Amino acid sequence: MRPLRILFMGTPDFAVAILDRLIQNNHTVVGVVTAPDKPAGRGRKLHESSVKKYAKSQNIPLLQPSNLKDVDFQQELKALNANLHIVVAFRMLPKSVWNMPTHGTFNLHASLLPAYRGAAPIHWALINGEKTTGVTTFFIDDKIDTGAMILQKEIAIAPDEIVGTLHDKLMYLGASVVEDTLRLLEKGPVQTTVQPIAAEKTAYKLYPHNCKIDWTQPLETIYNKIRGLNPFPAAWCTIHNGDEELTAKIYGVSKEEMAHEYPFGTILADKKNLKVAVQKGYLCIHELKLAGKKKMDTQSLLNGFQFHENAKMS
Repeated sequence: MRPLRILFMGTPDFAVAILDRLIQNNHTVVGVVTAPDKPAGRGRKLHESSVKKYAKSQNIPLLQPSNLKDVDFQQELKALNANLHIVVAFRMLPKSVWNMPTHGTFNLHASLLPAYRGAAPIHWALINGEKTTGVTTFFIDDKIDTGAMILQKEIAIAPDEIVGTLHDKLMYLGASVVEDTLRLLEKGPVQTTVQPIAAEKTAYKLYPHNCKIDWTQPLETIYNKIRGLNPFPAAWCTIHNGDEELTAKIYGVSKEEMAHEYPFGTILADKKNLKVAVQKGYLCIHELKLAGKKKMDTQSLLNGFQFHENAKMS
Protein backbone atom coordinates (compact mmCIF):
# COMPACT_ATOMS: atom_id res chain seq x y z
CA MET A 1 0.00 0.00 0.00
CA ARG A 2 1.40 3.37 -0.96
CA PRO A 3 0.64 6.30 1.39
CA LEU A 4 -1.45 9.11 -0.06
CA ARG A 5 -1.01 12.75 0.90
CA ILE A 6 -4.14 14.47 -0.40
CA LEU A 7 -4.74 18.07 -1.38
CA PHE A 8 -8.49 18.72 -1.74
CA MET A 9 -10.00 21.40 -3.99
CA GLY A 10 -13.67 22.36 -3.85
CA THR A 11 -16.15 25.07 -2.93
CA PRO A 12 -19.88 24.19 -2.38
CA ASP A 13 -21.80 21.84 -0.07
CA PHE A 14 -21.49 19.03 -2.61
CA ALA A 15 -17.71 19.08 -2.07
CA VAL A 16 -18.00 19.19 1.72
CA ALA A 17 -19.59 15.73 1.88
CA ILE A 18 -16.64 14.25 -0.01
CA LEU A 19 -14.06 16.08 2.11
CA ASP A 20 -15.84 14.96 5.27
CA ARG A 21 -15.72 11.33 4.11
CA LEU A 22 -11.94 11.68 3.64
CA ILE A 23 -11.53 13.04 7.16
CA GLN A 24 -13.88 10.51 8.77
CA ASN A 25 -11.97 7.66 7.09
CA ASN A 26 -8.65 9.02 8.38
CA HIS A 27 -7.09 9.87 5.05
CA THR A 28 -4.18 12.29 5.20
CA VAL A 29 -5.50 15.61 3.91
CA VAL A 30 -2.55 18.02 3.92
CA GLY A 31 -4.47 21.05 2.65
CA VAL A 32 -7.61 22.47 1.10
CA VAL A 33 -7.95 24.93 -1.77
CA THR A 34 -11.24 26.82 -2.12
CA ALA A 35 -12.62 29.99 -3.69
CA PRO A 36 -11.84 33.42 -2.21
CA ASP A 37 -14.49 34.94 0.06
CA LYS A 38 -17.14 36.84 -1.90
CA PRO A 39 -19.52 39.66 -0.93
CA ALA A 40 -23.10 38.40 -0.55
CA GLY A 41 -26.47 39.57 0.72
CA ARG A 42 -27.83 43.05 1.22
CA GLY A 43 -24.97 44.08 3.48
CA ARG A 44 -22.41 42.74 0.98
CA LYS A 45 -20.58 41.00 3.79
CA LEU A 46 -17.82 38.60 2.79
CA HIS A 47 -19.18 35.06 2.50
CA GLU A 48 -17.00 32.02 3.16
CA SER A 49 -17.45 28.94 0.99
CA SER A 50 -18.91 25.80 2.55
CA VAL A 51 -15.59 24.04 2.05
CA LYS A 52 -13.71 26.82 3.83
CA LYS A 53 -16.03 26.64 6.84
CA TYR A 54 -15.54 22.88 7.05
CA ALA A 55 -11.74 23.08 6.62
CA LYS A 56 -11.53 25.65 9.41
CA SER A 57 -13.60 23.43 11.70
CA GLN A 58 -11.11 20.61 11.11
CA ASN A 59 -7.99 22.83 11.33
CA ILE A 60 -6.88 21.84 7.81
CA PRO A 61 -4.38 24.21 6.14
CA LEU A 62 -6.35 26.42 3.75
CA LEU A 63 -5.47 28.28 0.55
CA GLN A 64 -7.78 30.72 -1.29
CA PRO A 65 -5.98 31.85 -4.43
CA SER A 66 -7.62 34.32 -6.80
CA ASN A 67 -5.19 33.24 -9.52
CA LEU A 68 -4.27 29.56 -9.77
CA LYS A 69 -1.25 30.43 -11.93
CA ASP A 70 0.22 32.71 -9.26
CA VAL A 71 3.82 31.70 -8.50
CA ASP A 72 3.48 32.24 -4.74
CA PHE A 73 0.35 30.10 -4.60
CA GLN A 74 2.03 27.28 -6.50
CA GLN A 75 5.02 27.43 -4.16
CA GLU A 76 2.63 27.08 -1.21
CA LEU A 77 1.08 24.05 -2.92
CA LYS A 78 4.47 22.40 -3.38
CA ALA A 79 5.35 23.05 0.25
CA LEU A 80 2.35 20.95 1.34
CA ASN A 81 4.05 17.97 -0.32
CA ALA A 82 0.82 16.35 -1.56
CA ASN A 83 1.17 13.39 -3.92
CA LEU A 84 -2.51 13.38 -4.99
CA HIS A 85 -4.98 16.17 -5.74
CA ILE A 86 -8.75 15.60 -5.54
CA VAL A 87 -11.06 18.13 -7.22
CA VAL A 88 -14.81 18.35 -6.55
CA ALA A 89 -16.94 21.24 -7.86
CA PHE A 90 -14.06 23.65 -8.28
CA ARG A 91 -12.75 25.44 -11.35
CA MET A 92 -10.52 24.59 -14.29
CA LEU A 93 -6.91 24.04 -13.20
CA PRO A 94 -3.76 25.06 -15.08
CA LYS A 95 -1.49 22.19 -16.08
CA SER A 96 1.17 23.40 -13.63
CA VAL A 97 -1.30 22.56 -10.82
CA TRP A 98 -2.97 19.35 -12.01
CA ASN A 99 0.34 17.91 -13.19
CA MET A 100 2.09 18.65 -9.89
CA PRO A 101 1.38 15.56 -7.73
CA THR A 102 3.17 12.31 -8.51
CA HIS A 103 -0.05 10.24 -8.38
CA GLY A 104 -2.02 12.72 -10.48
CA THR A 105 -5.14 14.84 -10.00
CA PHE A 106 -8.57 13.28 -10.21
CA ASN A 107 -11.97 14.93 -10.36
CA LEU A 108 -15.40 13.74 -9.24
CA HIS A 109 -18.06 14.70 -11.79
CA ALA A 110 -21.79 14.26 -11.19
CA SER A 111 -22.67 12.52 -14.45
CA LEU A 112 -21.94 9.37 -16.41
CA LEU A 113 -19.20 10.81 -18.58
CA PRO A 114 -18.81 11.54 -21.42
CA ALA A 115 -22.44 12.71 -21.12
CA TYR A 116 -23.04 16.05 -19.43
CA ARG A 117 -19.59 17.52 -19.31
CA GLY A 118 -19.78 21.02 -17.93
CA ALA A 119 -21.03 23.17 -15.08
CA ALA A 120 -24.54 21.83 -14.32
CA PRO A 121 -24.72 18.07 -14.97
CA ILE A 122 -27.33 17.27 -12.31
CA HIS A 123 -29.72 19.92 -13.58
CA TRP A 124 -29.43 18.98 -17.25
CA ALA A 125 -29.95 15.26 -16.66
CA LEU A 126 -33.35 16.12 -15.18
CA ILE A 127 -34.18 18.86 -17.68
CA ASN A 128 -33.56 16.38 -20.50
CA GLY A 129 -35.73 13.73 -18.86
CA GLU A 130 -33.00 11.15 -18.26
CA LYS A 131 -33.98 7.96 -16.45
CA THR A 132 -30.49 7.37 -15.02
CA THR A 133 -27.40 9.37 -14.13
CA GLY A 134 -24.41 8.82 -11.87
CA VAL A 135 -20.93 9.93 -10.92
CA THR A 136 -17.51 9.51 -12.49
CA THR A 137 -13.95 9.89 -11.22
CA PHE A 138 -11.35 10.73 -13.86
CA PHE A 139 -7.84 12.09 -14.14
CA ILE A 140 -7.82 15.75 -15.15
CA ASP A 141 -6.25 16.78 -18.44
CA ASP A 142 -6.05 20.09 -20.29
CA LYS A 143 -9.73 20.17 -21.32
CA ILE A 144 -12.98 20.25 -19.32
CA ASP A 145 -14.20 16.84 -18.05
CA THR A 146 -12.44 14.89 -20.81
CA GLY A 147 -9.76 12.93 -18.92
CA ALA A 148 -9.31 9.18 -18.59
CA MET A 149 -12.04 7.66 -16.38
CA ILE A 150 -11.23 5.66 -13.25
CA LEU A 151 -14.59 4.63 -11.78
CA GLN A 152 -18.23 5.21 -12.59
CA LYS A 153 -21.44 4.36 -10.76
CA GLU A 154 -25.01 4.70 -11.98
CA ILE A 155 -28.19 5.66 -10.12
CA ALA A 156 -31.85 5.67 -11.19
CA ILE A 157 -33.77 8.94 -11.47
CA ALA A 158 -37.30 8.85 -10.05
CA PRO A 159 -40.07 10.20 -12.32
CA ASP A 160 -40.81 13.01 -9.84
CA GLU A 161 -37.18 13.65 -8.83
CA ILE A 162 -36.11 17.27 -8.38
CA VAL A 163 -32.60 18.64 -8.54
CA GLY A 164 -32.49 19.20 -4.77
CA THR A 165 -32.98 15.51 -3.93
CA LEU A 166 -30.88 14.21 -6.83
CA HIS A 167 -28.04 16.53 -5.81
CA ASP A 168 -27.93 14.95 -2.36
CA LYS A 169 -28.14 11.38 -3.67
CA LEU A 170 -25.23 12.01 -6.05
CA MET A 171 -23.26 13.78 -3.32
CA TYR A 172 -23.31 10.70 -1.08
CA LEU A 173 -22.80 8.34 -4.01
CA GLY A 174 -19.84 10.50 -5.03
CA ALA A 175 -18.29 10.25 -1.58
CA SER A 176 -18.46 6.47 -1.84
CA VAL A 177 -16.94 6.41 -5.34
CA VAL A 178 -14.11 8.74 -4.28
CA GLU A 179 -13.36 6.35 -1.42
CA ASP A 180 -13.29 3.40 -3.84
CA THR A 181 -10.99 5.38 -6.14
CA LEU A 182 -8.58 6.02 -3.28
CA ARG A 183 -8.46 2.31 -2.43
CA LEU A 184 -7.39 1.62 -5.99
CA LEU A 185 -4.76 4.37 -5.96
CA GLU A 186 -3.32 3.11 -2.70
CA LYS A 187 -2.53 -0.18 -4.44
CA GLY A 188 -0.63 1.49 -7.28
CA PRO A 189 -1.29 2.83 -10.80
CA VAL A 190 -4.92 2.30 -11.84
CA GLN A 191 -6.48 1.08 -15.06
CA THR A 192 -8.43 3.83 -16.80
CA THR A 193 -10.87 4.16 -19.69
CA VAL A 194 -10.27 6.82 -22.32
CA GLN A 195 -13.33 8.96 -23.05
CA PRO A 196 -14.67 9.43 -26.57
CA ILE A 197 -13.70 12.84 -27.93
CA ALA A 198 -17.26 13.91 -28.66
CA ALA A 199 -20.11 14.01 -26.14
CA GLU A 200 -23.74 14.06 -27.26
CA LYS A 201 -25.09 15.94 -24.25
CA THR A 202 -23.59 18.99 -22.56
CA ALA A 203 -24.25 20.47 -19.11
CA TYR A 204 -24.30 24.13 -20.06
CA LYS A 205 -23.93 26.76 -17.37
CA LEU A 206 -27.27 28.03 -16.11
CA TYR A 207 -28.27 31.62 -16.79
CA PRO A 208 -31.62 33.43 -16.51
CA HIS A 209 -32.28 32.99 -20.23
CA ASN A 210 -32.03 29.18 -20.15
CA CYS A 211 -34.03 28.91 -16.93
CA LYS A 212 -37.06 30.69 -18.42
CA ILE A 213 -40.12 28.55 -19.10
CA ASP A 214 -41.41 28.36 -22.66
CA TRP A 215 -45.12 27.64 -22.28
CA THR A 216 -45.46 26.64 -25.96
CA GLN A 217 -43.44 23.48 -25.32
CA PRO A 218 -45.02 20.08 -24.55
CA LEU A 219 -46.19 19.29 -21.02
CA GLU A 220 -43.42 16.74 -20.35
CA THR A 221 -40.69 19.15 -21.48
CA ILE A 222 -41.92 21.95 -19.21
CA TYR A 223 -42.42 19.56 -16.29
CA ASN A 224 -38.86 18.25 -16.63
CA LYS A 225 -37.41 21.74 -16.84
CA ILE A 226 -39.13 22.89 -13.66
CA ARG A 227 -38.12 19.85 -11.61
CA GLY A 228 -34.59 20.10 -13.04
CA LEU A 229 -34.31 23.61 -11.60
CA ASN A 230 -36.15 23.05 -8.29
CA PRO A 231 -35.17 24.45 -5.83
CA PHE A 232 -32.11 26.12 -7.33
CA PRO A 233 -31.84 28.30 -9.34
CA ALA A 234 -35.59 27.79 -10.11
CA ALA A 235 -37.45 28.02 -13.42
CA TRP A 236 -39.17 31.35 -13.97
CA CYS A 237 -41.74 33.09 -16.14
CA THR A 238 -43.77 36.25 -16.47
CA ILE A 239 -47.40 36.42 -15.32
CA HIS A 240 -49.61 38.78 -17.32
CA ASN A 241 -52.52 39.60 -15.05
CA GLY A 242 -54.65 42.39 -16.45
CA ASP A 243 -52.43 45.49 -16.61
CA GLU A 244 -49.94 43.93 -14.20
CA GLU A 245 -46.81 41.94 -15.12
CA LEU A 246 -45.15 39.85 -12.43
CA THR A 247 -42.09 37.65 -12.45
CA ALA A 248 -42.63 34.27 -10.80
CA LYS A 249 -40.40 31.34 -9.92
CA ILE A 250 -42.12 27.97 -10.18
CA TYR A 251 -41.25 25.09 -7.84
CA GLY A 252 -43.62 22.22 -7.05
CA VAL A 253 -45.64 21.02 -10.04
CA SER A 254 -47.53 18.02 -11.38
CA LYS A 255 -48.92 17.00 -14.78
CA GLU A 256 -52.48 16.62 -16.00
CA GLU A 257 -52.54 15.06 -19.46
CA MET A 258 -55.67 15.80 -21.49
CA ALA A 259 -56.84 17.54 -24.63
CA HIS A 260 -58.02 21.15 -24.41
CA GLU A 261 -58.53 24.18 -26.65
CA TYR A 262 -57.02 26.91 -24.48
CA PRO A 263 -54.15 29.02 -25.88
CA PHE A 264 -50.81 27.88 -24.44
CA GLY A 265 -49.93 29.79 -21.29
CA THR A 266 -53.55 30.40 -20.26
CA ILE A 267 -53.95 30.44 -16.47
CA LEU A 268 -56.87 28.52 -14.95
CA ALA A 269 -57.40 29.22 -11.26
CA ASP A 270 -60.06 28.66 -8.61
CA LYS A 271 -59.90 29.02 -4.83
CA LYS A 272 -57.55 26.06 -4.38
CA ASN A 273 -55.97 25.16 -7.73
CA LEU A 274 -53.73 26.83 -10.26
CA LYS A 275 -52.86 25.34 -13.61
CA VAL A 276 -51.51 26.46 -16.96
CA ALA A 277 -52.64 25.21 -20.36
CA VAL A 278 -49.81 23.77 -22.45
CA GLN A 279 -49.35 21.28 -25.27
CA LYS A 280 -50.95 17.93 -24.36
CA GLY A 281 -52.45 19.05 -21.06
CA TYR A 282 -52.10 21.25 -18.02
CA LEU A 283 -49.20 21.97 -15.71
CA CYS A 284 -50.54 22.11 -12.15
CA ILE A 285 -48.59 24.50 -9.93
CA HIS A 286 -48.36 23.68 -6.22
CA GLU A 287 -45.60 26.01 -5.06
CA LEU A 288 -44.28 29.29 -6.46
CA LYS A 289 -42.68 32.59 -5.55
CA LEU A 290 -43.74 35.99 -6.86
CA ALA A 291 -41.01 38.63 -7.16
CA GLY A 292 -40.54 40.40 -3.83
CA LYS A 293 -42.61 37.78 -1.96
CA LYS A 294 -41.85 34.62 -0.03
CA LYS A 295 -42.17 31.19 -1.58
CA MET A 296 -45.65 29.85 -0.86
CA ASP A 297 -48.00 27.01 -1.66
CA THR A 298 -50.66 27.71 -4.27
CA GLN A 299 -53.60 27.72 -1.87
CA SER A 300 -51.91 30.36 0.30
CA LEU A 301 -51.32 32.49 -2.80
CA LEU A 302 -54.91 32.14 -3.98
CA ASN A 303 -56.23 33.23 -0.59
CA GLY A 304 -54.94 36.73 -1.24
CA PHE A 305 -54.28 36.99 -4.97
CA GLN A 306 -56.84 37.35 -7.74
CA PHE A 307 -56.12 36.18 -11.29
CA HIS A 308 -57.94 38.08 -14.04
CA GLU A 309 -60.12 36.16 -16.48
CA ASN A 310 -57.57 36.44 -19.32
CA ALA A 311 -54.44 35.97 -17.20
CA LYS A 312 -51.60 34.11 -18.88
CA MET A 313 -47.98 33.13 -18.45
CA SER A 314 -45.15 33.77 -20.87
